[in-house]
Amino acid sequence: MKILMLLRDTRAATAIEYGLIAALIAVAAIAAMQGLGNNLKKTFGNVSSNMKAS
Repeated sequence: MKILMLLRDTRAATAIEYGLIAALIAVAAIAAMQGLGNNLKKTFGNVSSNMKAS
């Protein structure tokens, strides 16, 4: 009986799906922030070198 009740319970599956979605969003955010960080580093490097040249 308890096994049938566990198989019919979809709350755990929903929690796992939400966890997977959260993990996917985190991976995408990390990738986007790394790209943004590289662009910022390049921009500040250009500003710094242009200020030294002036």
